Amino acid sequence: MKIILKVVGVLVAVVLVAAGGLYVWASMTTNRLTTRTFETHTADFPIPFPIDEAEASALGLAGQALQTAARTRAIERGDHLLAARYPCRACHGQNFGGGVMVDDAMLGHFLGPNLTMGKGSRTATFTARDWDRIVRHGVKSDGHGAVMPSEDFRNMSDQELSDIVTFIRTQPPVDNQVPASTFGPVGTVLVAVGKLSYAANTLAANTTHDVRPPTEEVSVEFGKHLASVCTGCHGPDLSGGPIVGGDPTWPPARNLTPDATGLTGWTYQQFVTALTDGKRPDGAELRAPMATLVPRFTKNMREVERQALWAYVRSVPAVSKQIGKQ
Repeated sequence: MKIILKVVGVLVAVVLVAAGGLYVWASMTTNRLTTRTFETHTADFPIPFPIDEAEASALGLAGQALQTAARTRAIERGDHLLAARYPCRACHGQNFGGGVMVDDAMLGHFLGPNLTMGKGSRTATFTARDWDRIVRHGVKSDGHGAVMPSEDFRNMSDQELSDIVTFIRTQPPVDNQVPASTFGPVGTVLVAVGKLSYAANTLAANTTHDVRPPTEEVSVEFGKHLASVCTGCHGPDLSGGPIVGGDPTWPPARNLTPDATGLTGWTYQQFVTALTDGKRPDGAELRAPMATLVPRFTKNMREVERQALWAYVRSVPAVSKQIGKQ
C-alpha cells in the first residue's frame, strides 16, 4: 500500500509540475500576444452623415437647417441600428456607460467600456479613425488588440458607424471607470494555443468598407449584410457550433443553413416567432445567448429586415452538422 501511495504521489507531483509549466508558458505567450500592436488603414467619414446634394435641393434645405436635418436622420437611424441590428448595449450597458461581456473566473472578465462622454469615457476624444479601428478592426487607439468581437461588425458601412456614433453622443454622460478586461487561467491557455484570439489578428489589415449599406429591401444582398452580426456565434457559413470566446455555459450555436440539421422544415412565420418571441417551432424557449438577444434586439427588427434575413439564410449552401438545438 505504501508503494502504491508513493507512486500515486509521484504521479500527482509530475502532473502538477507539468500543469504549472504549461501555465507559465501560456502566461508568457499570452502576454506576448496581448501586447502586440497592430497597424490599420486611415479611415475617415463624416459624423453625422450628410444629406446628399440632390435630396437637399429637393427638400429646399441649406445651411444650418440642412445640418440639423442630417443630424436628426442620423440619430433616428442610429437608434434603430442599436435597437434591432447591432447589440452594442449587450456589452456596453443599456446606457452605454459600461457593461459585462463575459464574467467567468476561469475564462476571464471581459468588460465593455464606457462609451458616453462622462468621466471614464473611453471614446471622448475619438475621431472617425478611432471608431473605425476599434469597431471594424478590433484595434484600440494605442494599437493593441481589444476583446471586442469586431468580426460581427467588419461589414458595417461608414454611414451605419457614423449613425451609431451620432446617436451615442446624444446620450446622457455616465461617470464610470471600467477596468481593463483580463483573462482567467483557462482563457490564458486558450489564447496561447490559438483557440481564442483577438479580432485584430484577422481584421487589422482589412481596408475595404462600404460607404453606405445595401438598400433596405427584401433581397439576399441586404439579408447577407444583416447576417454579418450573426457570424460571430453561428460562424462564417452560419452552420453553428461552439461559440468561441463566449460564456462557457452557452450551448453551441444552431445551424442556420437549409439542411435537415438546420432550418429545413421551418416556415417563415416560425423564423419570425424565433426572432420576436424567442421560441422554436416545437414551442421550446431559445437558450442563451439568443434568449437575451431576442427581447432586447431582434424583436425590434422591421418586417423588411426579417424577410431579407430569411431570404439570405435560405440561399446559403446547406451544411450538415449535428450540434443540438439552440
